Amino acid sequence: MSRVAQRLAAARAQGRAALIGYLPAGFPDLATSRALLTGMVAGGVDVVEVGLPYSDPVLDGPTVAAAADIALRAGTRTADVLAATATLAGQGAAALVMTYWNPVERYGVGRFAADLAAAGGSGLITPDLTPDEAGDWLVASQAHELDRVFLLAPSSTTRRIELTVAACRGFVYAASVMGVTGTRAVTSAAAPQLVARIRARTDLPVCVGLGVSTPEQAAEVAGYADGVIVGSAFVRAVLDAAGPRQAVSAVTRLAEELAAGVRSGNESVATGVARNPSGVSEH
Repeated sequence: MSRVAQRLAAARAQGRAALIGYLPAGFPDLATSRALLTGMVAGGVDVVEVGLPYSDPVLDGPTVAAAADIALRAGTRTADVLAATATLAGQGAAALVMTYWNPVERYGVGRFAADLAAAGGSGLITPDLTPDEAGDWLVASQAHELDRVFLLAPSSTTRRIELTVAACRGFVYAASVMGVTGTRAVTSAAAPQLVARIRARTDLPVCVGLGVSTPEQAAEVAGYADGVIVGSAFVRAVLDAAGPRQAVSAVTRLAEELAAGVRSGNESVATGVARNPSGVSEH
């Protein structure tokens, strides 16, 4: 069982959803990004998504895209992402790398899998890769016992859900909206039904991402999902900070607030309301 799976299982045993936080490695610089990732964990994030900055982030909205651009301009490379992952693993944290597929293919799929496993990473989230095009990654991840997290959307057909959950390992990523990343004023009305459709076809945890930015939104999503994924809100906290020290404080504080929000959703999770696919109502 990977560290990610362990963290998700531990959260479930506590009667709550897990909190999953995203930040790109190298943003705003390498040293600060490591402190930010550590601060997220200190604030209560269960699983960290370490972003691999990419020049063509098609799924990302302007906030995350700006962070990736800053990281690339700072000289961040794939080796730096692996080093940041190793830092987290060395502290006992659970970490996945969030990456578009091109950098992995360029690095070498087998080599990337081997180096990620050596760094203590649990696996990859690959937003632009579908299981039917992931043959090399399926083989490499299996060889190194790495998690494979693929995405599903509200538009996903039943057949697409079945194909995707069969290939996933660790958890299934339910994208709550059709669109790019970014904070939103309200959570998605489509997300609960998507989670229910996925749960009907797998026992894997289902974690919801895209749009959660406040403790109240985190609590709402925690009421029906196994994990709450937050990215743009953490990035915005860094962008708005006066300097590196203030950024670390802001990220840690946001993690604490979101973790409290997730835990406030305990009652519905503990009573099983969130696990009833036929009774889901209104990231």
